Amino acid sequence: MSFDLWRNNTPKHFWQCLPDVPQEDWDAAVKQALPVLGLSVQPESIESILAETLGEGQFGSKHWHLSPLKQFYYTMKPLLPRSVTTLLKRLNRYAVELQFPLEWPIEKRFVCFQYEVMYRLLNQRGVESIPFKRFWPGGFRYAFVLTHDVEDANGQTFVREIADLDEHYGFRSSFNFVPNRYSLDHALIAELVERGFEIGIHGLKHDGKLFRSRRQFIERARQINAYLKEFQSVGFRAPMTHRHPVWMQELAIEYDLSFFDTDPYEPLPGGTMSIWPFFIGRFVELPYTLAQDSTLISVLGETSPRLWLEKVDFIEEYGGMALLNAHPDYLHSRKMTEVYQAFLATMQHRGGYWQALPRDVACWWRARSGEAFVDDKNIGLVTSQDKGIVIG
Repeated sequence: MSFDLWRNNTPKHFWQCLPDVPQEDWDAAVKQALPVLGLSVQPESIESILAETLGEGQFGSKHWHLSPLKQFYYTMKPLLPRSVTTLLKRLNRYAVELQFPLEWPIEKRFVCFQYEVMYRLLNQRGVESIPFKRFWPGGFRYAFVLTHDVEDANGQTFVREIADLDEHYGFRSSFNFVPNRYSLDHALIAELVERGFEIGIHGLKHDGKLFRSRRQFIERARQINAYLKEFQSVGFRAPMTHRHPVWMQELAIEYDLSFFDTDPYEPLPGGTMSIWPFFIGRFVELPYTLAQDSTLISVLGETSPRLWLEKVDFIEEYGGMALLNAHPDYLHSRKMTEVYQAFLATMQHRGGYWQALPRDVACWWRARSGEAFVDDKNIGLVTSQDKGIVIG
């Protein structure tokens, strides 16, 4: 995999210190902080470190390709009743968890690595603090993003109720539609836009075949790009989070939502280990960092938003992005709706976060990384304290 896809995510790019710190200082700090990652291989450069983590290289060269058995299952999945697919996921749960090399639901190592790099940098330069561009605008501690994938026609009929629920608690969210699986409700989509929600594209057919071959992906990408243009959308999430970072460069998008920090339960289990946005070549990646609703409730059997809120605590501590994917298709269930509503009610009363649409988060992250970014209100201070750092 080309290292070029990840080159704009080095600790130097991530921290955005002011004034600029020489590259050799960053290189020394990265070398000292490397053991925190606990990688099974010893990368020789920051580019290879990023390829192993953000690029999921630690999962092997065949990571992006489904096995023949999984290909068959995900081809048949749209034809199976949801009760059957849920049962299969429950039966497979413990085998998946035993094989998974990352921690879940909280994987700390990449987060601690970024902070350890800064701690080492301050120490070697003999300073207690350094200015940096804050992770989020307006002095907010962390970001909070709601997204919804509308998988089938039944889910589309429940979209308005979910939009009403989000709006009731003061939030706006994105809804990602599958243009060639069901007849799109254009009046509904126009209404969502009018109300301040965002529209994204969720693949083409949701049939498990988008990434079957590069040739097929390129053909479908042309059609996806046409729908992006039609709906003036700038964001995408791949169905079932099947993904391939190189192939996805064909998409005419500003941001993607197909990756995650850690998740053992997806068709391609793995994770980028990042609770922040990052760049994959030409687009900004917004990884989901909170367990998907179907996983939390249907597979794990949770009856409250406890795991979501515990993860939000961790994300707030380190200034990350709490991004949730909840499906109108599943939220038809009263049990799921109750858990989701309890989560929204709790988040409404929390402070310190920037609640934003995905397109605005991606725009901010790109602007923050630009050389022309100058705004005193968004300049913070990283300070070394007690064998660690604090940001303010």
